[in-house]
Amino acid sequence: MLTPEQRLDHLHTSLRARLDTPARTWLTTALTEAAQGAEATPAVGAPPAWETRFASAGRCCTRHEPPHEPDPEAAEAARVLMLCRARADAPTVTRLAAHGTAAERRAVLLALPYLELGPAAVPLVEDALRTNDTWLVAAAVGPYAARHLDAHAWRHAVLKCLFTGVPLSAVAELAPRARGDAELARMLRDYARERTAAGRDLPEDLHRALALTEPTPAHRTPVGRSPAPHNPTEP
Repeated sequence: MLTPEQRLDHLHTSLRARLDTPARTWLTTALTEAAQGAEATPAVGAPPAWETRFASAGRCCTRHEPPHEPDPEAAEAARVLMLCRARADAPTVTRLAAHGTAAERRAVLLALPYLELGPAAVPLVEDALRTNDTWLVAAAVGPYAARHLDAHAWRHAVLKCLFTGVPLSAVAELAPRARGDAELARMLRDYARERTAAGRDLPEDLHRALALTEPTPAHRTPVGRSPAPHNPTEP
């Protein structure tokens, strides 16, 4: 398994390969400015230069192949790399998300697992999950959400994916977090009943999610037998 640093190195290499020459030059400058911004004390009232490039990435990241059109996926990767090189803090990512386009918000969400923010960026994830933008919802349920959303919020994030049609493959750490989660199982069954009563098909991912909520064999109680009483002296 690749480390976060190795994943970012791979992203950088792949990005440069898909950009044309002017875009590669732009990327080098943008990442240099971002790294310098991480070390510098920002001027009062003036955003660092790399934040301007963060906004312009959609225009400046152009494909290597003719006719050298803007490449949205490349722009997204460039924005993630800029945030990481700048070691963006919680106020910075919050400001960029608040004032940015949907594409910029998505890049912020995708960068969160690589930034040392702790739970400070959870409100950004929660904001994305309140939208019906599947692009944002898919980005919001990545590794940062798996690490920092509490059980209640995480369960509702899983349901949000089912509501909006986001594949559950987008949900990081789905299997370990869902395993043995009786409350998630209840919510999923309620959702299944509602769809069935409305005459709507059940998404295939719903069956998968329900299967994941089954406890592991070591924690299952045999049919017809009551669970063993808990000894309060044991952990």
